[in-house]
Amino acid sequence: MDKHMGWLVRALAVAATGVTVGLLSTAASAQDIRNDVQDLRQDRKEIRQDNREIRGDRRELRGDTKEIQGDRRDLRDAYKSGDPNAVKDAKQDLRGDRRDLRSDVKDRRGDARDLRQDKRDRRGDVKDLRHDRRDLRKDVAEKSAR
Repeated sequence: MDKHMGWLVRALAVAATGVTVGLLSTAASAQDIRNDVQDLRQDRKEIRQDNREIRGDRRELRGDTKEIQGDRRDLRDAYKSGDPNAVKDAKQDLRGDRRDLRSDVKDRRGDARDLRQDKRDRRGDVKDLRHDRRDLRKDVAEKSAR
């Protein structure tokens, strides 16, 4: 009788260990999924922010372009007037606005680069989430089959 009892206790201990390990692996997968979902939310937030920045950069570029057009008009008028100080001031304004335009173009390119990187990160996080959910479904299916 003691032999059967010892065997039964060992079998129950092994079964309890198996269930515990199985539940822990499922909990880890659920945690992975929560982390992936959180990463996706953060990526979406960053993408929205990058899009906002790009829209702002485009607005600035349009404004700079209009300023340059106005400066060119002023320069033409200054040449027509024949006033050397007016020509000098108009040229200086035009140079300054072109410098601003180049700076804004550089900012927009940087923001576009950030947006592309954030989209890449988001795609990777979506892939991770998909894999973790598939692994969780497999784990649950294996446990329910036992």
